[in-house]
Amino acid sequence: MQKFRENNKKLLTVDSSYEKHVNLSIQWNRLLLKSMGLWPNSSNVSFIEKYFTRLINVVCYGLICYLLIPCSLYVFLDVKNIFKEIKLFGPLIFCVAALLKYHWLILHGDDIRMCIEHIKWDWKNITYEEDREIMEINANFGNRIVTVCAFFMYTGFTFYFLVVPLGLEKMVAEDLNVTFIPMVFPFSRFIIDVRYSPINEIFFSIQIIAGVLIHAITVGACSLAAAFAAHACGQMDVLMSWLVHLTDGRSDMSKTVDGRIASIVNQHVRILKFLEIAEKTLQQVSFAELLACTLNLCFVGYYIIMEWNSNNLMITITYVILYTSLTFNIFIFCYIGELVVEQCKKVGEVSYMIEWYRLPGNKKLCCVLIMAMSNSSIKFTAGNIVELSIDTFSSVIRTSVAFLNALRTLS
Repeated sequence: MQKFRENNKKLLTVDSSYEKHVNLSIQWNRLLLKSMGLWPNSSNVSFIEKYFTRLINVVCYGLICYLLIPCSLYVFLDVKNIFKEIKLFGPLIFCVAALLKYHWLILHGDDIRMCIEHIKWDWKNITYEEDREIMEINANFGNRIVTVCAFFMYTGFTFYFLVVPLGLEKMVAEDLNVTFIPMVFPFSRFIIDVRYSPINEIFFSIQIIAGVLIHAITVGACSLAAAFAAHACGQMDVLMSWLVHLTDGRSDMSKTVDGRIASIVNQHVRILKFLEIAEKTLQQVSFAELLACTLNLCFVGYYIIMEWNSNNLMITITYVILYTSLTFNIFIFCYIGELVVEQCKKVGEVSYMIEWYRLPGNKKLCCVLIMAMSNSSIKFTAGNIVELSIDTFSSVIRTSVAFLNALRTLS
């Protein structure tokens, strides 16, 4: 009786203020995606808000193309030095990946909305204090991942877009007798000569804004992956808590074994459906991230080798920071995929470790079903081709080093 009273104190009604807990899970996503026009609009959104979002999309596409097109023309039309060409391949690949990720996130707006609605429903219908605490712990873990990812990405941005161009002395164009700030993404002179003031300062400032955008796209994609994975892991932790109490029940659970089994199976199916939608949403974005990081790790490693013996320590430090940022970014995607798979397997392990032998009759077979589904659960993939895992991360590092050796040999 005493145990029942203690459990009953932890029993909660449907959370009427669940919005604050929903914000805990999606606050970073809303902040990042809404600023880029990627946050899915609700069904009752006004006409003005809908077209304002479309205007933001057009501006963002324009800013990305502002970096990509002139710099591509510069590489193929203006540059004659092979090292200078290779030095710009890395930024161009990062820019192309940002464009693809932005476009695919727009296309998957409905899937993002479904995942968010799923998260809201789970928070709204949680009825046990310990279950809520489990979900809060996982939501905070997802937020920490996003914070660290943003720190690494914008540290690289600060050095590459601000410290290096502004920290060095202004370049001198002897034929024009003018000084100018070097562009991070150079402009082809077949379009416009950006060495003159105030064109130089204006175009450089717009490039900084575009640089903030392409890094925000990467952080936004990472925040979605972290939020979805953290929520799924939290729900699986809740499911495992239910499994532990399957035999004897709990104050918030059904009084019958059949009812508890039905709740557990329903919860497991909801988690698997959520993971399926999340994987569909992120698989193309993850593929662009995986491919771009593999190539950029190769190129940035090459830049570090070529700049190592130079007298400019600041440029070398910048490339080391960029290499660290790219490595951490692809590690996060792979770690999230590994975490989801391990949590799914853990559900099967808990199903076996409970006192299932005390269940009456054929009701023991429900544990067999849960174990089977746990072993064949949804995995996060890159383009439905490569499974995101720690092994994949190791393969990316090995592949980038192999490309780096080939690049050194060719150059």
